[in-house]
Amino acid sequence: MPVRFCSPRFLVFIFLISAIPIAYIISEERAVPTTHVFHYHSAGFFRECAKWDDQGRRFLVSFLEGGVGEIRVPDDYAPGPGDVVLKEVTVVKDFDLAGNSSLGIAIDRLRNRLLVVVADLLGNRYSGLAAYDLSSWKRLFLTRLSGPSDEKSFADDVAIDAGGNAYVTDAKASKIWKVGADGEFLSIIRNPLFTPKQWYKTLVALNGIVYHPDGYLIVIHTFSGNLFKIDLAKGYEVKLIEVVGGSLVFGDGLDLISPTKLVVAGNPSGRLVESSDGWETASVVGKFKGPIHRLSTAATVKDGKVYLNHLVGMGYPKKTHALVEAVF
Repeated sequence: MPVRFCSPRFLVFIFLISAIPIAYIISEERAVPTTHVFHYHSAGFFRECAKWDDQGRRFLVSFLEGGVGEIRVPDDYAPGPGDVVLKEVTVVKDFDLAGNSSLGIAIDRLRNRLLVVVADLLGNRYSGLAAYDLSSWKRLFLTRLSGPSDEKSFADDVAIDAGGNAYVTDAKASKIWKVGADGEFLSIIRNPLFTPKQWYKTLVALNGIVYHPDGYLIVIHTFSGNLFKIDLAKGYEVKLIEVVGGSLVFGDGLDLISPTKLVVAGNPSGRLVESSDGWETASVVGKFKGPIHRLSTAATVKDGKVYLNHLVGMGYPKKTHALVEAVF
């Protein structure tokens, strides 16, 4: 190594530039939250997605290292100063999927099951969709979406239609897999609109996805910020939703608050999007800034309130994660 890289001035410079983000994180962690936060202890640093299970009165979370956990909220839980730190309990650790990440999840209450997207995070050599019984946590099916001999893919999020069919986004190859209610692989949805012209906007492609009760999908493309409407009754017709009032670039997980209101998680932490014409057009009508350093990745609705899942947990040996109420 050249001598100049070992000089006292260089070492002081490295110390100073590393101290800036550390100081910022410490400041953010010590700040009093402006909205309610569910904190919970976990064994892992990274939690990709969280969904509220109203019937089970619990949050379900996916592990980036693979697996699913539950965070039960006591009946006598009362938000306020000195909130109890909740506890994560592992409910799924599927050894057949060791080495893969668990990513987007969706609760299929009608069929009492949880759908979990799994993928090879680093190599993009495997993508799949698993279903687990919400009571026994027995695996109901595991569908392979792509393997080592296929194009590189990265399954990311999932939505379920009224018939139990699942739609899984590919954040690498800009497509959507369709899986039947019993786990059978059905088809792949592709469209030129899914691929922006600029190469750098293809680095992270289709991501968050939701099913609208009127029979179509809404999906976001992360690096372009494009929002798409896919009509299932019209041969998977794809339309670009014209969004005004703000950008949706870096949008990640989605959740519908109502048929006309959609929450987009991502950085900045959350955006509220509204449509009055069946999602032909839409407007960004609200923004929420949470703990940016924790990286907002998913949204869920609990008792009419929006909570944002954050990827990064803080602390050691117990990692403390945050589900932050987003008020727009």
